[in-house]
Amino acid sequence: MSTLARPRQDRWIAGVCAAVAHRFGLTPTTVRVLTVLLVLLAGLSIWAYILLWIVIPNEE
Repeated sequence: MSTLARPRQDRWIAGVCAAVAHRFGLTPTTVRVLTVLLVLLAGLSIWAYILLWIVIPNEE
């Protein structure tokens, strides 16, 4: 596992999904699909994504 940081490459909106994927050894596409499903089906708030966008630092 690597550190949790938003990458400069491979980001779509803010790089949050790519950061989580790299941290846990998953593909960014998998995390993006799971995020969309959680937002649509489980009621995960988009505010959680925005909060992670603010909290997770950019990669050096």
